[in-house]
Amino acid sequence: MPSTAAYLRLTVAALMFATGERQSDLAEGLGITQGQVSRKQGGSALWSLDDLDRLAAHYGIPVPDLLCGADHAVSKLPAARHAACLGGAQTTIAID
Repeated sequence: MPSTAAYLRLTVAALMFATGERQSDLAEGLGITQGQVSRKQGGSALWSLDDLDRLAAHYGIPVPDLLCGADHAVSKLPAARHAACLGGAQTTIAID
């Protein structure tokens, strides 16, 4: 069974995907470096309780919703936080 830390990493990855954010975007929003986000998401460093507060504020959802799994957390995102295209990296090409 995956650890709570592993579930949180999955949740953060899902939120980043749903909002179209890159690690650098999340780092800027949390006031940390992209390298710190990379280490936390890679499992070599842990998200702290203070980080949970910042993640919740950044995504506009309560801390408990971050801990209920990726699907639940994404479902609680404010509509304005959803990316126009899932993943945020897609390019729209008009087909005539």
